[in-house]
Amino acid sequence: MGESIVSRTALESRRADAVARAESTASALAALVHDRQGSNDDDEHDPEGVTLSSEWSRLSALADAAADEVRRFDDALARWDAGSYGVCARCGKPIPAGRLEALPFAELCVPCAEKATAR
Repeated sequence: MGESIVSRTALESRRADAVARAESTASALAALVHDRQGSNDDDEHDPEGVTLSSEWSRLSALADAAADEVRRFDDALARWDAGSYGVCARCGKPIPAGRLEALPFAELCVPCAEKATAR
């Protein structure tokens, strides 16, 4: 395992935060659907606020991002359990602790991540 100051407990805690965001966003989406059921309002022309479609899009994007973050934390925890957390999946070198603090589910070191995004 790479030299990391990120603990499994910290990963679990940050995953729990992502789960809470995902659940909160799902609740907001459900409330939006419930509030608008049976309504034939043409909210696209509502001068008093955000349109239903834009609010739906915003909440859907937040829900997708939170669900993706939960999956990334699950993957990081699996790497932790396998002993490969903190090790670059491409070059095998340790991922710097600062990178793991900022992006705890990072799979690549900075040089390999830069190469991957340059393609």
